[in-house]
Amino acid sequence: MGGDAGQAGDIEAEDARAQYAALPFRHAGDRLEILLITSRETKRWVIPKGWPMKRRTPPETAAREAFQEAGVKGRIAEAPVGTYRYCKRRMDGGYRLCEVEVFPLEVLSESDTWREQAERERWWCSVEEAVAAVEEPELKSLIQAFGTR
Repeated sequence: MGGDAGQAGDIEAEDARAQYAALPFRHAGDRLEILLITSRETKRWVIPKGWPMKRRTPPETAAREAFQEAGVKGRIAEAPVGTYRYCKRRMDGGYRLCEVEVFPLEVLSESDTWREQAERERWWCSVEEAVAAVEEPELKSLIQAFGTR
């Protein structure tokens, strides 16, 4: 089926577009915390992600998205911890299936100001809170598995 499907359920796997995401985390004492941000349009809790960038590796792309969308920098892993899929609403009202490769980012610094600050909120939370807050089932599972590693 083509990319102009009107419903998320009509989209087949071969239509999936690649994206790269950072899973920002830090240790607060003996507790692992995850940084979530809101999406720009729907204000859902998500992790920073974006489209592939020329001359950047997938982890470099994920790290750059984390800085632009959440104002955080740190050590990005070279290997993903997993992938998840979601349906991105397009400008024409259709949907695009995206497959997101997720790279852990150990946050070492947080900026007071960043590019998308006016468009997003950020929230440090426990693994359990993050799992409850995100909507995508595969992302929930990925965060839960990351929290128990």
